[in-house]
Amino acid sequence: MLTRRIAFVDKTGTIPFQQLSKVAAAINVQVQRDAAPIWNIHATVSAVESLDAMPVGVNPIFVVKNLPPGEGGVHLTKHKQPYALVELGAGWTVAASHECLEMLVDPSGNHLHASTAIEVVGDTIRDAPGKFEYLVEVCDPSEDDPHAYAIDDVTVSDFFTPHYFDPVASPGVRYSFTGAITRPRQVLKNGYLSWFNPATGTMQQVKFFEATPQIVDLGAASADNLRAFVDKEAQPTARISRWTSASSRLAATANRAESLAVASKHMAHLYPSDL
Repeated sequence: MLTRRIAFVDKTGTIPFQQLSKVAAAINVQVQRDAAPIWNIHATVSAVESLDAMPVGVNPIFVVKNLPPGEGGVHLTKHKQPYALVELGAGWTVAASHECLEMLVDPSGNHLHASTAIEVVGDTIRDAPGKFEYLVEVCDPSEDDPHAYAIDDVTVSDFFTPHYFDPVASPGVRYSFTGAITRPRQVLKNGYLSWFNPATGTMQQVKFFEATPQIVDLGAASADNLRAFVDKEAQPTARISRWTSASSRLAATANRAESLAVASKHMAHLYPSDL
């Protein structure tokens, strides 16, 4: 299988290149160690200092100051090649991981997978008669703060596995990388899931942003890229970028960073001082 190449570019002028490179290195570990065996993807992730320095054949993820209202994260060039925009903020590394993983698993933003339909009854999402064609956005159902995890001192996004679309739950099956998702088609608090409903001919979403989940009909897709169409409604990564530094997972990673910094200083003394 061909290896994809992803590169981060800071368009805000505020992220030191050393930090951008550290984030890219952590997400590279996530892609190669965590996601590749599960999703059969082959990719490298790096950082470049400017768009002018972008190598040919690399898909960029731009870190920008703001995403305009109604702006989704993933786009296609006029040659139908994917790139992404990530809004700068306390949670931007999680948003960057989110966009990177979804770009690699579904570069076109149009991959639909048929599985059992769902419905909302009271405050519960449950299986329903029939089938929906689900948009394969691997980070959306468990994108909230508690489900992210750390690689070194960089916080990255949880993601679901192909078993997420299994017909029934089975013991011992992993439905998301962190284990936060425990059954097929589960949507966790502050997550969402999108699909095409063949019975209505429209794109729909279940959103769990309020006290109870709700199904929203988005209408017929008005764009070639289904991910861009549904993300205009949900703006997933903008919300993630706007997490505060006090959020539980980001605070835990900050504490981890302090411990790792101390460990690094001790490790340095293990090597000859004249190197």
